[in-house]
Parts: sequence; C-alpha cells; structure tokens
Amino acid sequence: MSITPVPDAAVIVVAAGSGLRLGAGAPKAFVGVDAHTVLWHSLIPILGMRRAAQLVLVVPPGLEGEARTEAMDAAATVAAAEGADGATDAADRFELVRIVAGGATRQDSVAAGLRAVWPQVRTVLVHDAARSLTPSEVFDRVIEEVERTGAAVIPGLPVVDTVKRVDAAGAVGDTVDRDELLAVQTPQGFRRDVLDAAYAGASAQYTDDAALVAAAGYPVRALDGHAHAFKITTPADLQRARTLLGERAAQHAPSPQPVRSAQGEHAPALAAALTMRVGIGSDVHAYAAAGSTRTLWLAGLPWPGERALEGHSDGDVVTHAIVDALLSAADLGDIGGLFGTDDPAVEGAHAEVFLTRTRRVLADAGWAIGNVSVQVQARAPRFSPRRLEAQAALSALLGAPVTVAATTTDGLGFTGRGEGIAATATALIVRA
Repeated sequence: MSITPVPDAAVIVVAAGSGLRLGAGAPKAFVGVDAHTVLWHSLIPILGMRRAAQLVLVVPPGLEGEARTEAMDAAATVAAAEGADGATDAADRFELVRIVAGGATRQDSVAAGLRAVWPQVRTVLVHDAARSLTPSEVFDRVIEEVERTGAAVIPGLPVVDTVKRVDAAGAVGDTVDRDELLAVQTPQGFRRDVLDAAYAGASAQYTDDAALVAAAGYPVRALDGHAHAFKITTPADLQRARTLLGERAAQHAPSPQPVRSAQGEHAPALAAALTMRVGIGSDVHAYAAAGSTRTLWLAGLPWPGERALEGHSDGDVVTHAIVDALLSAADLGDIGGLFGTDDPAVEGAHAEVFLTRTRRVLADAGWAIGNVSVQVQARAPRFSPRRLEAQAALSALLGAPVTVAATTTDGLGFTGRGEGIAATATALIVRA
C-alpha cells in the first residue's frame, strides 16, 4: 500500500454505541474479540485498503485516548504484515487517522465525523465498527462504484428466509417477496457533496445514511456485500466472530514441528502443548485496619460499604491472581516483575491497568487468551449477587471469557477467621 499525502477518500467509522444488547459491561467497540477489540479488528481492513483513505473514528466521549491507542496498534500491525518500513510506515498510516467524540444518536455521531473529514476528500464511506470483520475488498469496491456512478452505494446480501408481515397483535399477514429485499451492510459510500447536503437538510432520524440520502432525493445503488460483514450485536454474534478469527488463525498457522523426547522419540502431545498452555496464579491480601478509608475492590468492581483490602494498588486479589496465571502460562514471569510494588504508576490502580497491560504483553509475545477461571475464598463480601457483573467486567478487559466462583473455608485458616481474601486463577492461552 502506498501512502499518499492527500487522500481523496475518507472512511468514517462509527464506534460510539453503548452496546447494551451485547451485555459486556463496556461500549461495544471496546469489547475484546480475541486479544484485540472490536474497534481494532474494524480498523485492520480499512488500513489495508488498496488506496489510502482518511480514517475518522467516532467514539464515546472520554474514550478518545483508548481509541488512539487502538488505531496506533492497528496501523503498526498492518505495516508489519505488509513488510513495510516498520515504524515509519506505521506513523504514515496513523497520520491519516482523526478521532472525534460521538453524539447522542448515530446520526449525530456521523455528523460529527463528517465535520472532521478533510476538505479535499471527494468520496466518503460510513462504516459501523460493529461490522469489524468486513474485508478490505468491500471498501475498495464501494469507493470504485461511487466514483463510477456518482450514486450512493450500499453493500448487502439477499434475504434467504421467508419474510411475513405481522401486525402489532401478532397476527401474520402477507408473505413479502424476498427477491425485492436486501439485508443492508456497511460501509455505505457517498459523494462528499451529496452526504454534506443530505445531513445539512436532515429533519428526521434515519437508521442508516443511505435512507437519509435517499430521503433527500439522491439515487442509491446496491452491490454485493460479504458474509463476514455481519454486525456484532449480541453475545452470539461475538462468539461467531471469535470462531471465524480462530479459523483464520488456524489456516495461517505454521505446521507444528515434531518434538523429540530425551529418548529420541516423537512427542506429538508436547508439540501440541506449544500452541496451547495453562497457567495458575494466586494472590492474598489482608483486610485493611479498622477505620481505613479505602474502598474494597474485588474482581474489577468497587464494593462500597465492605471492608477494604490492604495493598500498594487496590488490593484486588482476583485481578492479581489472573495476571499471575496469564504470565505463568506464557512463561513471562510474574506480577511483581511487570508491576513492581514500588512503582508509583500502579499505586491505587484498578483492574483496567493490570489486565490491559498484561493482555498487551501476551499479545506482543504471540499469545491470545482462551479463557480464565477464578475461585475466591472469603467470608465477606457475599459474592454471588454480583458474580455476573464481575465476569462481564473482567471479560471485557481481557477480551476473553472469565468465570468467577466464590467459596468459604468453613471457618478454617486466615480467610475463615476473616483476616483477608484469597483467590486462585487458572488461565488458558493459545498461539495467536
């Protein structure tokens, strides 16, 4: 890919949604798919297009910094994959990125992104970050069709299911002719002047930009979409994305080399273990002294009104056990080597700091997180009412499933005596 200094096309990536239906405890674009987020995966194909384009990211207010980090990492990844000139090419790609805060509605967010598009841009694509596995070739085809026809262009797939009209009472009516239906996807492409004019004259909210442009009287054309351009909306969609990425990784993974034991015999089980590892970690913290003003943090959540734990950071034994389990599995040391107890940067730090950095360290070493399981031993707090909330928060930070269970020790040991809390974590990692 050759970076041009003044691209005449732009892609607005809408990533400002809350993702409530996904139920991951974080804005959808920042939920992990594997070792990377939905947003990161959506940027890879855009940065890998045949022609350079300005890239405008529209994200929830307050998450501009996180988006910048994702974009920088994605730019470096694409540059490395194409064998480009390392940091120089990655920096060139990142120079094409602009990040803005979204609005109250999707339409408001697109309008904010449109205002950040450079004046020289003639073709604008609008893309939902949730369609993060859309291939680069779809973006290229949409731009080419807009330039060829001058019309607005939307990709989509034929509707294969039988579709019927149903009234508000649930009564089934006519069958809709599916030959006239299209399941619409993104990116949707427009002439810059057409999209500007349509937004300037908008008097209602529309579900997509093509509808807004059509309402303004401009022609809209369709072209073939792609099966992988589905929208990640529910947990099932997220799992589908993880499965597809796993299949891609398996297709491109090098064949494992035979490993010989000390006796010179092949050891296929050991060779398999090199692509999948398990680690165990544990952590213990004592309760803070009576009268302490600290807040208890456990499993990535604050527990107001509960007795806090001592520690240089927040004392979250669940988070710390997870970090040790992951580092142990990857043979990357332990939490003390990555986060020193005298490091001012982690003083009072919470799960986001620990888990985000650990996840990146593993990714840099070529590992992806499969899943993590944690057991907590404590007399208090009562964990079960917030178990699902804790699992969602930790899973979002790691980009992988995390399960947490709690138990007591029937009054035995320091946890049974109410002197502190302990946690043990088991982590599975796989070659990325």
